[in-house]
Amino acid sequence: MAQNSILLDKSLLFAARIIKLNKYLVKEKREAIISKQIIRSATSIGANANEAIYGSSKADFIAKLQISLKETAETEYWLRLLALSEYVSEKEGNSLLEDCLEIKRILISTLNTAKKNSGRQNFNK
Repeated sequence: MAQNSILLDKSLLFAARIIKLNKYLVKEKREAIISKQIIRSATSIGANANEAIYGSSKADFIAKLQISLKETAETEYWLRLLALSEYVSEKEGNSLLEDCLEIKRILISTLNTAKKNSGRQNFNK
């Protein structure tokens, strides 16, 4: 489960970046709505992935990682919206988005492997 360690590490570091982004959005940009949404979804990615590791079954593991994947998709949306509305610079937005997409790829790969090993249908996005 070395890939899970990478997932947990990357999602934790990403959550920390989002917390810093939240501080910036609230203090500097006086933005409270999107910042609350993105902090909730982005921190949930790693929380659910971490919970998946300690799941009671393969099905529980898959279910928690699917929640992480959904939260990643939501976070991706908020990041794109922040960039389009110019709350973050293009450089910062692209950097955060790339981290988010990397986590998404790891989640999809991990889910596909877990589903293959349990006989369930794979993701391909």
